[in-house]
Amino acid sequence: MFTDLVKLKLRAGKGGNGVVAWCREKFIPKGGPSGGNGGPGGCVYLESDTNIFSLDAFRNKSLLAAENGGAGGSNRKNGRRGQDLVIKIPCGTILKNSVTQEIIHDFGSEAEKVLVCQGGRGGIGNEFFKTPVNQAPNKCTPGKLGDEISIELELKLIADVGFVGFPNAGKSTLLNTLSCTKVKTANYPFTTLQPNLSYIQFEDYSRIYVADIPGIIEDAHKNKGLGLAFLKHIERTSVLVYVIDISQEERGSAFDDFLTLQNELRSYNKELLEKPFVVALNKIDEENAEEGINAFIKNYPYEKETLYQISSMTSEGIEPFKKAIQTLAQKDGKKFR
Repeated sequence: MFTDLVKLKLRAGKGGNGVVAWCREKFIPKGGPSGGNGGPGGCVYLESDTNIFSLDAFRNKSLLAAENGGAGGSNRKNGRRGQDLVIKIPCGTILKNSVTQEIIHDFGSEAEKVLVCQGGRGGIGNEFFKTPVNQAPNKCTPGKLGDEISIELELKLIADVGFVGFPNAGKSTLLNTLSCTKVKTANYPFTTLQPNLSYIQFEDYSRIYVADIPGIIEDAHKNKGLGLAFLKHIERTSVLVYVIDISQEERGSAFDDFLTLQNELRSYNKELLEKPFVVALNKIDEENAEEGINAFIKNYPYEKETLYQISSMTSEGIEPFKKAIQTLAQKDGKKFR
């Protein structure tokens, strides 16, 4: 199960207590106080990691805590510092305060590390309270509690290319054809229930990451079906690929499908339509494909160079399509990962 939203309570470590102790060494007269200070509690950090792609690790967890600091000891020994807790999360994760819904940090790139909870200060031992007028203090202080916060982690996938289309348009099969990923496909109508993320590696060993966004339906922007859960993952892709079933065995007009997809993206976030895009007219190996292609091209208002006729089953037309998305994703000389 793909998890892209979790709520957690984070707690930093409590500081160790200071202690009351006395120096009782044989050759030290009037040894005096020797109680050490407690160690500080561990802090809690969140750090983005490109090798993590979902929040599945936190699905069945409610509390994550750093280690408490150690108590002070005799002979002026300070307590051990509590071990910090570093929580690895995917790039593209938004950290929010779950009570106020305030955005604390947006992890947009690799290896961003943010302190979320500060560890508690250690307590003071009685050796610290020694003064000329108080040579034998008999008091110490307890360690302070660490910070605690309830947070919400929301993941919006970061990918170079995002596939969008209606259910059964062939997005998952296309992802299988282009990459090493093997996601579930079938020759009957069903929709992918979770986003799939994989990469395409080219001859120069550069890669682009591709997200297969589960099928969008009409009124998805109104959260019909699982619309909002899927549409949010399109926001962070650099390039969009509209995957259209040109055979239309299951639906009506292929061009109407294209317009509906654009309308859903516009209604959710109009900036999505400003992203570079190509249109993949898929299933050209089907019987009714030629008729559908001609009708689509006749109505298509954009440059014909953005249209690619492919078959994800037979790999027909895949190479020029693959080159096109590589060019768009690596525009301005950028090579991802």
